[in-house]
Amino acid sequence: MFTPDPAAGSADLLVLGATDVLAALDGREASVIDAVADAYAEHRAGRTQLSHAPFLRFGPDRPDRIIALPGRVGGDPPVAGIKWIASFPGNVRRGMARASAVLILNSTETGRPTVVMESSIVSARRTAASAALAARLIHPTGDETALGLVGCGVINFEVARFVRYVAPRLETLCLYDLDPARAATFAARVANELGATDDRPRLSCEVVADANQVFERARLVSFATVATAPHVSELPWTPRHTVLHLSLRDLAPSLVLAADNIADDMDHVVQAGTSLHLTEQETGHREFLRCNLADILAGEAEPRPLSRPVVFSPFGLGVLDLVIGRMVLGHARRYGAGVQIPDFLPAFTG
Repeated sequence: MFTPDPAAGSADLLVLGATDVLAALDGREASVIDAVADAYAEHRAGRTQLSHAPFLRFGPDRPDRIIALPGRVGGDPPVAGIKWIASFPGNVRRGMARASAVLILNSTETGRPTVVMESSIVSARRTAASAALAARLIHPTGDETALGLVGCGVINFEVARFVRYVAPRLETLCLYDLDPARAATFAARVANELGATDDRPRLSCEVVADANQVFERARLVSFATVATAPHVSELPWTPRHTVLHLSLRDLAPSLVLAADNIADDMDHVVQAGTSLHLTEQETGHREFLRCNLADILAGEAEPRPLSRPVVFSPFGLGVLDLVIGRMVLGHARRYGAGVQIPDFLPAFTG
């Protein structure tokens, strides 16, 4: 049943910072994965609206970009809004996170903005949750003991957190980063934050010298790098490998053509110079894309019908941010979190 938005007619605005978002999401991996799965199902059923994301760039010599992801998704209650996310890789050298973001949620009754929240955390966790969901659907995670991570940043740390939830026997992370110091820092953070639990073993980390060694040690591999163009043209992979290609631009078209390719949304992911986009330009078709993940979720497509490595390439649909933002907002309202800015909107004057 539709629940009216209590803030639909309010002139106030709720602001939720990083601490509020973490309080709402920490320890809720199962709920976040379920919310992502529900959003994919809603999208497949046509109960969403999702525009192609515009990219704001800063010149040909800079990798920096800001992306807007507006959307609407059904549910109880329905939610609409926009994520505005910046990726500035040089921030890491400044001692700052690469990504920063805000999420604005609007009332679907009046269109008024009701909440602004910090969203780099939302973005990282919904990305990792989609990766874990894909792994659960297309890879034998129940027996998996190793996870390979190419790129040792925030996204792959969250991937480790969420894949650990769907792979209860996971015990080894095989790490590769162009900067060995980042890999070492990543391993130290894993030891500090992802220790043994009552039902999960302690995670150990092995730092290796290149991506080939990652594939030699792990059958489930996540790419989360800042690559702007393909840099991997050969891999020692087998039909037993599954690649979570979260950064979208690492694999050369030759590898794409050698794989069984699954997307989150075929129309959205074949754009903006992704590996799939480059493959389309090279071949003149999209026949190398087999299905969307939601087709497997709905039982309308087989998880791995081909004797090839499987690659999941998610563009990162804005509806995922919306459903996780809805979770955060619900938690904030339940516990009175955040800062309420009174009379943020002007009074009605007729």
